[in-house]
Formats: sequence, C-alpha cells, structure tokens
Amino acid sequence: MKKQRLDPEFDWEWWRSDEQDLHTVDATTVGRIVLDMFLIREFEHRLLALQKDGCVWGPVHSSVGQEAVAAAAIAALRKTDKIAGTHRAHHQFLAKAMKYALADDWDPSSDDLPDEGLEVLKRTMAEILGLSSGYCGGRGGSMHLRHGPAGVIGTNAIVAGGIPLATGTAFAERFNRTGNVVVCFFGDGAINQGSFHEACNLAGIWGLPIIYFVENNSYAVGTSVEQACAVEHPSLRASAYDMKGRIVHGTDPLAVYQVVAEAADDIRGGGRPYLVEAKCYRSYHHAGDRPGSAYGYRSASEEAEWAEKDAFVTLPAALTRAGLLEGSAIARLEEVAREAVAQAVDYCTVSSTPRAVRTDLWPAPESCLEGVRSDDQEWSGVVFREREDYADLQNMRYLKAISAVTGRWLENDPRVFVLGEEVANFGGGAYGATRDLPAQYPDRVLNTPISEAGFVGLACGAAAAGLRPIVEIMFPDFSLVAADQLFNQIAKIRYMYGGSADAPLVVRTRVAIGCGYGAQHSMDPVGLYALFPGWRIVVPSDSFDYIGLFNSAMRSRDPVLIVEHHSLYNRRFPAPKQDLDYFVRFGKARVVETGSSLTAIAYGAMVHRCAALRQPLSERGTTVELIDLRSVDLPTIDYRTIGESLSKTGSAVVVEEAPTSHSIGAAIAAGITERYFERLNGPVLRANSRDVPSPVSHVLEAAAMISDADILTAMTSAAERGAH
Repeated sequence: MKKQRLDPEFDWEWWRSDEQDLHTVDATTVGRIVLDMFLIREFEHRLLALQKDGCVWGPVHSSVGQEAVAAAAIAALRKTDKIAGTHRAHHQFLAKAMKYALADDWDPSSDDLPDEGLEVLKRTMAEILGLSSGYCGGRGGSMHLRHGPAGVIGTNAIVAGGIPLATGTAFAERFNRTGNVVVCFFGDGAINQGSFHEACNLAGIWGLPIIYFVENNSYAVGTSVEQACAVEHPSLRASAYDMKGRIVHGTDPLAVYQVVAEAADDIRGGGRPYLVEAKCYRSYHHAGDRPGSAYGYRSASEEAEWAEKDAFVTLPAALTRAGLLEGSAIARLEEVAREAVAQAVDYCTVSSTPRAVRTDLWPAPESCLEGVRSDDQEWSGVVFREREDYADLQNMRYLKAISAVTGRWLENDPRVFVLGEEVANFGGGAYGATRDLPAQYPDRVLNTPISEAGFVGLACGAAAAGLRPIVEIMFPDFSLVAADQLFNQIAKIRYMYGGSADAPLVVRTRVAIGCGYGAQHSMDPVGLYALFPGWRIVVPSDSFDYIGLFNSAMRSRDPVLIVEHHSLYNRRFPAPKQDLDYFVRFGKARVVETGSSLTAIAYGAMVHRCAALRQPLSERGTTVELIDLRSVDLPTIDYRTIGESLSKTGSAVVVEEAPTSHSIGAAIAAGITERYFERLNGPVLRANSRDVPSPVSHVLEAAAMISDADILTAMTSAAERGAH
C-alpha cells in the first residue's frame, strides 16, 4: 500500500504585539480606541444597573471584558465598511456607530464629544430599553440592533443566524464593486452551526470581501469551547474554505487592529476571505452582572486571571509607559465616557429611586401593527392588468412564461440575479425554468452548492443591501433545511429592525405531488409559509398570471414565494403576445367560472381540476362559481370576492391538494365564517389529500392524494347543504 502524507496549504498565523508596536499607530487612533473601550464599559455597567431597576425588558448580554476587541477591530475599518453581530453586540454596534458619527479628524484627547456622538449613545440605549427613539423604534431591543447608514447591517438573536446575511451583504458589495469589506462578528458557539459552514463555503467559492470574526470568549452560556469544539483553535476551520486564518488575543487590541487592517487591505486588493479568532473573555455570566463562577461552570481564580489581563486596564497603562498618553489624558477620557453615558441614561429615564423609563418615549401601542409588510409605496403609478384588458392573446407554455419573464428582469434591472441548485446547468436548470438565461447572463445566473440555508440567507443579505435576488428552492420540502433563514430572518427582518430594512427577494419552488418523489420531496409549502406574516405567497395557475404575478413579486419590497406545480409546466395557456411587463395585483382573486349552487375556492393546479368537473356537476344540477385565489398568504386572501360569490351560492368548499395538516383551508374557512356567517347555509367544507406523508408507491400515492371523486363528493355535499 502506497501512502503519501498530504500537508494542507493553509495561511494561518498567531499575531502578538509588544509595546514598541504602539508607536506604529497614530495617537488619535489609539486615543479613539481607548475612548470607545471606556464608553462601552460605562454604557454596559449603567445598562446593567438599569436592568436591576426594571427599566430593561428582556435580557442584557453585556460585552464587559470584550470591549477592546470591537474598539480595535472597527478602528481598522472605513466608515463605509459593513459589520454584523450576534446577540452580544453592544460593543460592536457602539464602536461602528461612533466611527460613523464622528469626523475622521476628531481628537478625543482634546476635543469635546460632539452631539453626534451623544446621539449614538442616546439612541442605542433607547433601543435597548424599547423606546420609540431607538434605532429600530424599540422593536429590536438588545439583540436586534441595526443602523444602516453607519454600516451596521443587523445584530441577530439566532446564534449564527446572521452569518449568511452578512455573507449576502458581502456578495452585494462585490456585485456593486464598492470596495467595501464586511466584518461578521459572532461567538465561539456559532462556529458549530451549519449556517456558519454553509456561508463560509459560499464566501470561499465566490471569493467574497468578508472577514468572519469569532470572539472566542471560552463559553457558550456555560458550555466550554473544549466541550463543544473538536479542535483547539476554531480558526483552524478556515482551512476548509480556502480562507486565511488569524489568531489574536482579545486583550491585545493593537494586534487586533493590525490583523483587521491587514485583512481588509488584502481583501480590497483581491485577496481571499479571512477567519479571525480573538481569544477573549466574558467577564460576567451569559446575561446579567453575576460572575460565571456563581453558576459553577468556571472558577473565581480563572476570572481573576483574565481580569488582570483585561485591556481596559493594560492598554492605558502601556500607553502611559510608552509616553503616548499622559495619566491626565486617560482620566479625561474616562470622564468624557462617564458624562456622555450619564446623559444617555438621563435622556431615557427619570431620576428616581429606582430609575424609571420615560413614559413619553414609549412607542404608540397601535404602531405594533406597522411594518410587517411594506407601506405599498412601490405600487405608486402601477397599472394592474387582467385578461380582459387584452384583445389579442396567444398560447404560451407555463415553463416558457417563467423563463421569459425572468429573462426580462435580468435584461432590464442590473440588480437582479438568479441563484439555486443547478439553475445554470442543462441550458436552463433542472426543469428548464431558466432556459437560455445562463448563456446570456453567466455572471448573474449562479449555481450554488447544496446548502439551502447558506444561499437563502445570502439572498436575504443581498436583498437588504439593495439587490433583487431570485432564488430557486428545487423542492418545497428543502425549505425546512433553510427554515431559520426563511422564517426567523427573511419573514421578520423589516419588522424587528423597525422598518429600516426591506427584503425584496423572490423564492420560486415546484410542487411535485404526484410524481413519485415520496415523503421528502412532495410538500405543498403554502401552509408552512403562511404561518409567517412577513411572506407574500402567490400561486399562478396559468401563464398569464405567472407573468403578471412574477412582475408584482419583483417590484414588491416584501419577500414573495411563488409556488409552481409540476403538472402545469408543459401546459399552454393564453398570455399577451408582446407584453412581458404587466402586473397582476396581489390579493385579487379571479372568478374562473360563474355559478349559483356553490362557491369553490382553489389555487394553482387545483383550479384546473375543479374546472374539469363542471360537466359531471352540471349533470347533478350543480353550477359552481370557481374562484382562483392567486394570492394565498392569509392577510391578503380576497374575502371580498368570496363574499360576493356567497351572496349568490350560500355555500363554500376549499379545495387543496395539500394534506389537511399542511393546508390553509381551516384558516380560510374561519375567515369566511367570521365575515359572512349570515350568508352561509352550512359550514364551509374542506377537501384535501389524506393526512399522511406522500408515499412513493404509485398505488399508495394515488390513494393518498385527493382524487377527482373526492372533490366531486365534497362539492356535491356542500351544494346540497346550500340548497336546504
């Protein structure tokens, strides 16, 4: 057996500074690092005191002990660079917001802190206290901080949840050729999450301008890194993604500064992404102001050892020894920090014992309903069309409609790109939905690895940065692999950041029920996505609606799911001959057929199955008014059209191919009953597939799926109830 030892090529270094290196950084930069440290520490201690007074609703994950890491890293960045953080991110947020607010030539050793700096402290504290003057209007609180103009794209309460979004921001920076770098901060716990690995792999494949920065503070709540990570140094994982790895001590702010400065310069020059590991320490327990030793997972002696190395103490002392800052100058910086934070506290609270939140700063209670969806300004001037508006239609394959309207957007809007598994292969994807587009737009129709969480999250970050992604999820079931990104991130991003971020992206997916794909490839996703009110969901049943609804989805500032059914792909339907630019209104159902016995409500392929039963129903003396919902997210179900139909029929049935537990029929039935109880002659019926996972056996799959006979029975029963 021949064996050859393989040594990976991996650029991995541990950087340490000495006091001589202090002279390599200008005095103003060093002074601002020290001031940021003092401001952050004072801010955190005053915040913890306010928490004890009952002024903070929710947890406070303080950054005490880690201030120098953020202060030094962000000092090495440009104002226009971007950062993201996790649930413990007050230090990063404050450092980046202060860098944005203060002039480059502002000298902390001699100049007073300007009003812009005080505003940062006031608004940050207001946000954490849940007040209307906070950066997110109080909706984000301690864990969801965003300040777009300052380059803080968002901090995130889901461990590693924000890493794909930061990667998407880096994608947008490269796409737009800005020269900016993104620094994504997270803790050692995040480095074991799948979304970290998926995002890093995408960044490595595409060479994105991003620094992944892990603050290794030794503990995720109470579990040590040694218990949670198979390697001693988490930065070793950079080797798997062709990144450069760096290690620094978080107690060595000069080394942190130099590492980030080198990495940013290298990336701007076309270099690879970086993974930087700062070995630091969280002074207190996970949340609150008690030491970790009080909970038994670490010792008081360990805490004392780290306290002696704390840069909050050691850096000012080193600067004094080097003659770079006099003791009086350091004392002045401490006083500036105390006074500035005191003003922020006084702004947010009233001076009482204990302190209390200023009631005039609370958000208006009625505003809790605002911002889940866009304010609809994007529809200003839009003219919506229907079939009746066109004198001349021609038949077009459903698949052709998909590729044609996608290509139209790629042609007209340089912000648009398409990504997903296999979308650039086979001349147009696994199903032909991007036919001919990869050849025309090779840099904007992008194959991805099999990593739904990674590329869906990347799309969210890119969308929030102003691009217009079109994402193909090959089968709806794979949405569950990307559930955090789809439902914790995309669905909530605008609301939790107080309306400061949009997510204008389109997700397309194909329902394969009836193809023999089995339990894990046969989901109807409507009921799942409908659980999250940030999503819009449309199900085009023909080529005309596909083009019009796709255009509306691309213009919308909300995330939109477009559900396609495999049985429609090769069918031909009428569409305008020379128009790919019209819009179909969200939330407007279409009456496909008129009738007086029964209102049948359906969407997608089920519209055609219901329509095909017209003759046997007619033979039974039943005429059906068939409504194609088109928009199926629950807030925009067209109850007005349904109500008008019920005025004639008095009975209704909701027909879906989804099994009962995945359907939206119950919610629609409840909505109808609440609105039109007096018009109903009986309960709204539901017709669904059997409530089992889809089996592969052709016989069993057919038995599980809703049949035409099932639909006919349900319609007949509902019509009979209406007749009594």
